[in-house]
Amino acid sequence: MSQIKQYIIAGIGTEVGKTVVSSIVTEKLQADYWKPIQAGDLDQSDSIKVEKWVSNTQTHIHPEGVRLNHPMSPHAAADLENRRIHLSDLNLPESSNDLIVELAGGILVPINHQITNLDLIKKIKLPVILVVNFYLGSINHTLLSIECLKSHQVKIEGLIFNGEINEASKEVILEMSGCKNLGEVPPIQGEITSEIVHEYGKYIQL
Repeated sequence: MSQIKQYIIAGIGTEVGKTVVSSIVTEKLQADYWKPIQAGDLDQSDSIKVEKWVSNTQTHIHPEGVRLNHPMSPHAAADLENRRIHLSDLNLPESSNDLIVELAGGILVPINHQITNLDLIKKIKLPVILVVNFYLGSINHTLLSIECLKSHQVKIEGLIFNGEINEASKEVILEMSGCKNLGEVPPIQGEITSEIVHEYGKYIQL
């Protein structure tokens, strides 16, 4: 019997392609998917996108833990609604299947005025896959994210590089972090479809 694979997918920042990568990994593993916090775009949420992009019949999309109306940091979006998010609001869904948990933003994005995504990671205790893409400053953001996770004894499963590869940046990130390269997802030209998401599973090693 194969071992259950459950991971948190986090980014080195926003707009690094976490949801696309989460879809590809979810499809490849035929895993369940859960987004603990959705901030904004409730009619086109990440859960809706993943459900649209995966095509296997095993995946179950679990309801988000918290849904906020405004596309901003969860603590600020919650403030606008006179709400306060607590860790007790964010409980890992029960599943006997493989499971992908997609965070809202990067490691230290505030959930409220006292806690961040790191506290949620430490609560649910799943290994982290970090999504990296390349831009000016991405080496620094990647190594800082890795250092933060390591300093809190969080297991890092590895890195997935998304988009155009900068070989020099990739090489130094892997060399200095010692993290495993789990795959390199090429840029997707045009509309993202379930066929592309299924096909791109070949670029991920899990």
